[in-house]
Amino acid sequence: MKWTDAQEIGVALAEAHPEAKPLEIRFTELHAMVCALEGFDDDPEASNERRLEAILTAWLEELD
Repeated sequence: MKWTDAQEIGVALAEAHPEAKPLEIRFTELHAMVCALEGFDDDPEASNERRLEAILTAWLEELD
C-alpha cells in the first residue's frame, strides 16, 4: 500500500484497530498507525495532511 491508497488503508486500519475511535486520533498517531500496517510500503516522509485526511475519511466510511 502507498499513501495514495486511502481506501485500502482505511479498510486495513478498521480491521487492525477495531476498538479505535478515528475522530479522536491525532494526525501524528494516524501517521504512525499507517506506517505500522502490514503491507504498507511507502516513504513515511511522503505523507501530508491531505493524504491523512483522505485516509481518515476512508476509515470513517468503512465503519459506517
